[in-house]
Amino acid sequence: MREERSEALAIELRRRGLDTPALLLLEAHRPLRPLLANLAVFLSPLARPLLGRSVDRIQAALDDDDGYDRLIGQLEKEVDG
Repeated sequence: MREERSEALAIELRRRGLDTPALLLLEAHRPLRPLLANLAVFLSPLARPLLGRSVDRIQAALDDDDGYDRLIGQLEKEVDG
């Protein structure tokens, strides 16, 4: 996930009042992220008819360690600041 994409997602979560719950969920699921990435690959043929191209974006986000950490950093900055 690129820097501007993670920042835009953090802004949107904050606008909806979901920044703290999202941060808690991201931190709680950090150890499961590699498993979730593999599960997304396995389930993509089933999810693609329902979600369309969103499946590719979800997969890319789960595969990107730096993007995951960047999003957490953006959310922490917003919660702390």
